[in-house]
Amino acid sequence: MNSSIKKEYDAVIVGAGFSGLYQLYCLRNHLKLNCLVLEKGEGVGGTWYWNRYPGARCDTESHAYTYFFSDEIFKEWEWSERYPGHAEIRKYLNFVSEKFDLKKDISFKSEVIKTTYQENEKKWNIETSINKTISAKFLITAVGCISTANIPNIQGLNKFRGSYFHTGNWPKNDVNFNGKIVGQIGTGSTGIQAVPVIAESAKQLTVFQRTPNYSVPARNKPLTAEFKTYVKENYKKLRKTVRTTPNGHAFIISETLVHDVDEIERLKRYEKAWEKGGLQFRGTFKDIISNQDANKTASEFIKHKIRTIVKNKEYAKILTNFDHPYAGKRPPIDSNYFETYNRDNVHLVDIRSDPIKYIDEYGICTEKNYFNLDMIVFATGYDAMTGSLIKLNVTGENGLKLEDYWKEGPKTYLGIQIPGFPNMFTITGPGSPSVLTNMPTAIEQHVEWVTDCIKYMIDNNYETICTTNKKSDEWGKKVNEAANKTLLPTVKHSWYLGANIPGKPQVFMPYAGGLPVYKEICDKVKESNYKGFILS
Repeated sequence: MNSSIKKEYDAVIVGAGFSGLYQLYCLRNHLKLNCLVLEKGEGVGGTWYWNRYPGARCDTESHAYTYFFSDEIFKEWEWSERYPGHAEIRKYLNFVSEKFDLKKDISFKSEVIKTTYQENEKKWNIETSINKTISAKFLITAVGCISTANIPNIQGLNKFRGSYFHTGNWPKNDVNFNGKIVGQIGTGSTGIQAVPVIAESAKQLTVFQRTPNYSVPARNKPLTAEFKTYVKENYKKLRKTVRTTPNGHAFIISETLVHDVDEIERLKRYEKAWEKGGLQFRGTFKDIISNQDANKTASEFIKHKIRTIVKNKEYAKILTNFDHPYAGKRPPIDSNYFETYNRDNVHLVDIRSDPIKYIDEYGICTEKNYFNLDMIVFATGYDAMTGSLIKLNVTGENGLKLEDYWKEGPKTYLGIQIPGFPNMFTITGPGSPSVLTNMPTAIEQHVEWVTDCIKYMIDNNYETICTTNKKSDEWGKKVNEAANKTLLPTVKHSWYLGANIPGKPQVFMPYAGGLPVYKEICDKVKESNYKGFILS
């Protein structure tokens, strides 16, 4: 996009992933607003622009990980696999961008470095890395929930003479592991995907694990012609399913409770779900995520599977030494993760019993051992949900800085707006279902709500909209109430609480009451002419 473009807009959207593209489409095509998307990458994709690590693919099935707002897109696009890889997701978002000619209103290589609300003008000033200041009435953040890579502050990392990478900011030209001695730190969702692929080409791979994770086989495979036809013919049915299930996926969670059936039937159902693979495993019984005893049956089943797969008894013990209930963290799915520990070139280090002390020029030193390495891969997660927003360096009314306002944890109303920051909307912000759901489904709900809100303001000649501290506090209580009906807050090292970032306040961030309940709450707010917001 050329630099001569007009610098004053009705709306500026930050981020060109699923959220930013759909928000641009709605505001530009439906409301006819003059919009600009600012994107720090060189292309569309959002999280998937940066996530190119080995094995990176979606854990939502492709027929659900898609836009449902356009039957035309749904029918024209064809996914190739059950779980799309990062390259295919970028290809899909480019297809959508070209279909609706969205790129003409996107400024690439434009990282937002400062955003300030101008109270006199009732507008936002947005400064970018390319020395351009832009003014807009509305500021919409579509920066993603897991976009800010977290490299832990390990002593001596800057001395390491080899190469090191973070899975969330992977080189576009990929990394060659052939003949290399590699260390990978972290075994969350990304780490579990990366391990099997790195192990295939590396001379040696040592995995440093702090917290073991439950994982269920993905059973990824190419889609058959019959299934592709089924998807095309069932657009309306699939759209209804993703919008009416608590997690926004295209499968129904069972209404059966774990102890409604005897042990033989229970194991039979778990076995069937294991063989089918994917996140559907957690939908085998209704109360897996809410009842400790019920959860234990799923946990024990998965432990047994891991012990059966992993031949090295010591590794099997390390991999099943769980400190949290199944699905208490985002439950990974994998392609031959546990099988990979049977390879001669793969080693596992339990850094709970043998912590990392420092990194030097040639490798990693733990309390008991030293590991010579050519490369280090950090699969250490993200400063999730709040990190990407705080990085925008946002200042609202009366000089209020977002970083300061959120010092004790994020405060929002509905996960959509923050007190003291007028005309700023956060797509899938903290306090919304976001990461507990299939993201595109949650994104569509949010974008459509924000679009309707802005239309209401235009139709009724309102200049500003902002929520209050009172509504934010009330909503925070509802978020906690919803979380406390589940086992999610019991997990010590969960990034849902921000526990993976040293010094970050530990507050349960996503809304766990389910997408349909959340949508109903948002719809009631809309129907009451945006009660809980101050319009002026």
